[in-house]
Amino acid sequence: MSVKEQLLDVAEAMVREGGYNNFSFRDLADKVGIKSASVHYHFKTKPDLGVELVRRYTARFLQTLDTAASTPEQADAAPQAIVQRGFRDALHSSGMMCLCGLLAAEGDGLPPEVRQATRAFFEGTQQWLAERIAQQSGTTPEHAAQQALRQMAMLEGAMLMAKIHDDLSLFDQITGAVSDK
Repeated sequence: MSVKEQLLDVAEAMVREGGYNNFSFRDLADKVGIKSASVHYHFKTKPDLGVELVRRYTARFLQTLDTAASTPEQADAAPQAIVQRGFRDALHSSGMMCLCGLLAAEGDGLPPEVRQATRAFFEGTQQWLAERIAQQSGTTPEHAAQQALRQMAMLEGAMLMAKIHDDLSLFDQITGAVSDK
């Protein structure tokens, strides 16, 4: 794994554990075992790092959705269920909030470019979902976009409630997800 990937992995964990302002480049360098100047080699500024984190997370999440939607088992699944499973799996595998959900909650304190990248995550995920809702149900694009927006709000809210109550099963209760057996 490259140093840049290590930096991104550690920074993502640090953000998801305590927020964007939870660490400095020095903290990041110490955790990776490099000099602070080496962090600046890969990311000129912290906002550059933040944008790269969000873009990587967005690409990874959308790829997960595409992969899930293309499996034979999910071919006829409602797109809402695919997105819900993506959020649920992320929460249950790591016990952490969605990176972009956490950043959105910090939105007013984020640098503009990180805020915009975070917004792009939601717009991209909503668009992915809305396109598939429209295709599957034949509803208008506007109606599908509204359904997707409500679904995204419910999923992020369910994550927040599960985290604040320290009870990951609340996500399933709120969303109606079926637990794995």
